[in-house]
Amino acid sequence: MTDASQKAAGATAEATARRSYGKLVAYLSARSRDVASAEDALAEAFAAALAEWPKSGPPANPEAWLLTVARRKQIDAARRRATGEAAQPHLQAMGDELADASEAAMPIPDRRLALMFACAHPAIDPAVRTPLILQAVLGFDAATIASAFLVSPASMSQRLVRAKTKIKEAGIPFRLPEPEDLSERLDAVLEAVYAAFTESWADAEAVSPARRDLAHEALFLGRLLADLMPAEPEAGGLLALMLFAESRRPARRDRNGAYVPLSLQDVALWDRSLIDEAEARLQAASAAGRIGRFQLEAAIQSVHATRAITGQTNWDAIVGLYDGLIALTGSPVAAINRAVALAEAGDPPAGLSSLAEIEAKAGMVQYQPYWAAKAELAARCGDSVAADAAYASAIGLSTDPAVREFLNARRQALRN
Repeated sequence: MTDASQKAAGATAEATARRSYGKLVAYLSARSRDVASAEDALAEAFAAALAEWPKSGPPANPEAWLLTVARRKQIDAARRRATGEAAQPHLQAMGDELADASEAAMPIPDRRLALMFACAHPAIDPAVRTPLILQAVLGFDAATIASAFLVSPASMSQRLVRAKTKIKEAGIPFRLPEPEDLSERLDAVLEAVYAAFTESWADAEAVSPARRDLAHEALFLGRLLADLMPAEPEAGGLLALMLFAESRRPARRDRNGAYVPLSLQDVALWDRSLIDEAEARLQAASAAGRIGRFQLEAAIQSVHATRAITGQTNWDAIVGLYDGLIALTGSPVAAINRAVALAEAGDPPAGLSSLAEIEAKAGMVQYQPYWAAKAELAARCGDSVAADAAYASAIGLSTDPAVREFLNARRQALRN
């Protein structure tokens, strides 16, 4: 193979890994409920693909190839662990599945939703349900998950291992829960899908294929949840929220890659088809008469979306929606956004005062959006000293170079 062909084959392997990880883990672990062994087998299959495909070229059906190799790895591992006649039925079943899956034309059943609800089972520690979904279904590594949940990577790894062991030992089934059990487990599933989407949101220019695929994956799972559970309004609310956000992705950077805040975005760049779908999903969710967090957040984004039609934003309505969200969740993040909305509605001092009330809350000292909001509101109130100090903190906490450049420019404008 030429160098170009080898690179293309390697790229195919990596793309298949990103796109199919959760689907293959779910399929491999559905019968045995052994998520850890499915992950190990799939990791070996991906390693084999990266070694073989650049030499021989990618197969006609990369996903089926990976599944077949991973299933063989699972069977080999099971044979090494198992002894006696008692193991034979299980090995035979695995072999039968391998024969079925090796048929290139046979579609692989998508059992990701069942795996997600298994990860959210009451037998699993509530604190680890969302992290477990992020790893098992979406392929996040323990270090990334640990950073998001403010624990050490070693501690998170231990929790995830224990949770996977629990699924296997307790024989937790891979199926949708009964209606009376759905609510508790649905919350963890929705949180995990949204966490995946917000991780993709950190890559505004979509230069990272992994993060770009995360957005597509989250939207796919969101649609799946909303369509399979039309009686659960929060599933529709989450999907609407993600669609509103995704509709604005093309406007978050200018032609030079500079960060553009929502208030300055060119609405002509917003994707109207996604906005229309979001509005329809939100209306359908609202008709159930059970308001939840994701519906309120989607409603806030709906108000922002009307600027594409009217040219204006109803900030008073947004303040009212944040009031409802804070009453429902007590979220300090919602309180920060409400403070900004108060300022946009014409009362910067009230917004700055409300920010002061939450400064002592846990995590605010290291929360970049808090300092960015404080800098902007202090500047509007004429307190250039406080604004400069807040800009310094916001810039220091920013991980996105484009956001740092934007804040630096605002800080320099303040000094001038």
